[in-house]
Amino acid sequence: MTTTWARHGRIGGPIVMIGFGSIGKGTLPLIERHFEYDKSRFVVIDPSDKDRHLLDERGIRFVKAALTRDNYREILAPLLTAGGGQGFCVNLSVDTSSVDIMELARQNGALYIDTVNEPWAGFYFDASKGPGARTNYVLREETLSVRARSPGGPTAVSCCGANPGMVSWFVKQALLDLARDLAIAAGEPATQQDWARLMQRVGVKGIHIAERDTQRASSEKPMQVFVNTWSVEGFVSEGMQPAELGWGTHERWLPERAGRQGKDSLAIYLNQPGANTRVRSWCPTPGPQYGFLVTHNESISIPDFFTVREGDRVAYRPTCHYAYHPCNEAVLSLHEMFGQGGRVQERHHILTEDEIVDGIDELGVLLYGHGRNAYWYGSQLSIEETRRIAPYQNATGLQVTSAVLAGMVWALENPMAGIVEADEIDFRRCLEVQRPYLGPVTGVYTDWTPLEGRPGFFAEDIDTSDPWQFRNVLVR
Repeated sequence: MTTTWARHGRIGGPIVMIGFGSIGKGTLPLIERHFEYDKSRFVVIDPSDKDRHLLDERGIRFVKAALTRDNYREILAPLLTAGGGQGFCVNLSVDTSSVDIMELARQNGALYIDTVNEPWAGFYFDASKGPGARTNYVLREETLSVRARSPGGPTAVSCCGANPGMVSWFVKQALLDLARDLAIAAGEPATQQDWARLMQRVGVKGIHIAERDTQRASSEKPMQVFVNTWSVEGFVSEGMQPAELGWGTHERWLPERAGRQGKDSLAIYLNQPGANTRVRSWCPTPGPQYGFLVTHNESISIPDFFTVREGDRVAYRPTCHYAYHPCNEAVLSLHEMFGQGGRVQERHHILTEDEIVDGIDELGVLLYGHGRNAYWYGSQLSIEETRRIAPYQNATGLQVTSAVLAGMVWALENPMAGIVEADEIDFRRCLEVQRPYLGPVTGVYTDWTPLEGRPGFFAEDIDTSDPWQFRNVLVR
């Protein structure tokens, strides 16, 4: 076990952590290990005080409050400026507007980081909004519009968890691996267009954020309890949004229930919940598997970053989407929820590191359609290793919290970079910080395609001329 941890700098002002659920609790010990700071100016805000004993025993201030449109300025502004120095707002909450809190932090000179483009409560389940208005595309566009209005200034890292976040760094490393193995002279791309043109040269048609969570507990899921390895509220919210993906230039078929977004069709959404939409994908441990096409910010930001433009024309863009197989208890919880008409179970439970008996969270990126067919690159973090190296979290949580740590380090080292996405920051530095917490990080080639074993006993509407068409990936 590692006993000496790198110190990555000093936070000179107050630290304000919003949210003390599974990710907040896991981030706390990483901040303690890797930063110097004034503990008297560390404050945590959460509407629930069930875990405040972890803060009380450390002498960290706790504020029991739910931030809303009406009170967030009144509560946060004094905390972010108390005692001088550049503060750091670490937003790990649900039902709080990332954009509004980000703007407030920057107005008060503070650094900022979050793991998702979160809206105020009510957005996800607003029946007055059409499906296109409830997408991550819309939430991301709001953040980008703020950046356009106020460029530069204090650094705010948007959407920097495991995914979105870490997976964007994995894509860059996987792309360099592919270029090397295909004998394509790449060097180190210096600009966004350099990266995009390299992906075009390598011939990547698309990217799955391909994940399999095999962590399991000794007990079975009870009826009417939603069990997960991370925030139930977060998973249900994003799972009830429309299925959404970045739309590549190689695609020849558009699903009937799809809507386009962006002037050049950067993304599409399906008129159905992402957590009830299956896709065919692949991870090293299970091999071929079904995943859920849950919307995520990286499904839009990654293909946007790797778009090649020639004037006003999009010359190349990869398809990109999440393909998530959560832990078995979460799969059963989704079946139960959708089986009862989308009514969410009243009881929620996150499997803790003490309850889980074994398993890993295998989270990586599957770059497909190139000369080597498909290449998965990612983290295979086990619950056993997680217990050894970090408290208060399971393997899923540690992949997120260590990415938050990496984003915080980058922000502290680049304090006036303005609003940035994970795709735009130094992937090598971030992975350097994060690697001690990721378990085995590996790259694996596979010959599998979505056409494997098809058609079988029943006729299917597939495109045999190109295995990697979304037409073949989507389970219909």
